[in-house]
Amino acid sequence: MLDTEPDLPDFSRIDFSNGAVAAVSGGSDSTALLLLLKAHLDRTAPATKLLAVTIDHQLRPQAAAEAQAVARLCAARGIAHRILAWSGHKPSTGLPAAAREARHRLLAEAAEAAGIGLILTGHTADDQAETVLMRQARDKWARDEWAHDERPSDGGPSDEGQSDDGPRDERRGLAGMAPATLYEWRHWIVRPLLGIRRAELREFLRREQVAWIEDPTNADTAFERPRVRAALAEGDGRPRVAEAIALARKAAAEREQLGHRAAMLIRSLASRPAAGLVRLDRDFATAADSRAAIYALRILLAATGGTAFLPDQARSEALFGRFRTGPLCATLSRTVIDARRTGIFLHRELRDLPPAVEVSDNALWDGRRRITLGDSSGALLIAPLLVAPLGAALAAKRAIEGHGTPASLVRAALAAEPALWQDGECLGLPGEGPMPAAVAAYPAVAPFARFLPSFDLAPADAIAALLGAAPVPAVPFGGHSAGLPRAKA
Repeated sequence: MLDTEPDLPDFSRIDFSNGAVAAVSGGSDSTALLLLLKAHLDRTAPATKLLAVTIDHQLRPQAAAEAQAVARLCAARGIAHRILAWSGHKPSTGLPAAAREARHRLLAEAAEAAGIGLILTGHTADDQAETVLMRQARDKWARDEWAHDERPSDGGPSDEGQSDDGPRDERRGLAGMAPATLYEWRHWIVRPLLGIRRAELREFLRREQVAWIEDPTNADTAFERPRVRAALAEGDGRPRVAEAIALARKAAAEREQLGHRAAMLIRSLASRPAAGLVRLDRDFATAADSRAAIYALRILLAATGGTAFLPDQARSEALFGRFRTGPLCATLSRTVIDARRTGIFLHRELRDLPPAVEVSDNALWDGRRRITLGDSSGALLIAPLLVAPLGAALAAKRAIEGHGTPASLVRAALAAEPALWQDGECLGLPGEGPMPAAVAAYPAVAPFARFLPSFDLAPADAIAALLGAAPVPAVPFGGHSAGLPRAKA
């Protein structure tokens, strides 16, 4: 039990009934998180399963020894601990993003193996301020680039490669890191230290006489975050941190409120007449809350096209404006938009669909479908079983009952659906043919299938209900709002 525990995170709001995985690198933030969490659980729920996990990224020779130091600390405190290594090739560019991706995957695998659905990380108010300032700088660059970009923003060609938040939508990204993020629709990643400065955590560790590891990568100004961190350390960076935190709190509240309004429009004006096909009532085009309608449209386009990022704000605004001028057919974010008198229809375009790949369990196909294998799949496989689009030719041969929806649109959507193939022959859609129980394809809620920030729960819930996907797992703490814990400057 820690006698000097400061008034830091409020763990009492978090549901630890299924245990917790604590991501511990050995740095000051994650070490303080682990000790504070252990003290809280010892007081309130000593039987709770707690597992500390250290990721050895194998990027520095000292990393293995540092992971062992964490192991010794955990052993001394009676905390279960695992070391997982990021092995294999390391990219020459985009290394921080690749390392982050590997870290998420390994933490989720550890949680899955331990039967734990909750992962805690030690991100602090300093990390949040750095994130906001980095995004602010990127948004300024994007706006400057946009000012010199002469491409028409008329909702025309697909816009792959655009950022999550276009140059006219920078405030969405300024919300920073969410208090909780759902990873792969299964594991909640919770950040209980977002309202706490790093200096407070280090002072706590000094009082406890617990050392921490200084990772030299955190000071390597070849990377963006260390450059921002160094800039904040110059002079008195406290006002800039406080300003960034206040900006994040305001942007997060706005994002959550806008999401609730967009979700209301999706629930009231969107329907799914067939697999892969979304219909919007014509009233959507004249919605009084145009800002929420455009946000809903961006989310629906990403969900229909299976993209991880929302389409560009300006192009989406232009597309929305054209709904009021009459019929149109356009593509944006891998989605065909077919606006008719009977409604506005969205379906996946046939370009850039995935090639045939061998079926594997829990694979995310085209960002839109989660492929799963049943117990009987192996016994029925003579040749490799592949998943590939059904295609326009086979979709055209199917008897379609439109139920008021044009059959051509149903077939167009069906053509982009995943089908099972073997020896060059189509066996049908998952659930059909000779293996009805062997393979299933469930809707995935792009753009939230991999990462769902808790700011976006309302629209994610609405899209899940619309597509017939599994509902969003319950957030692991009560009284959640997008507002971040108030950080001390």
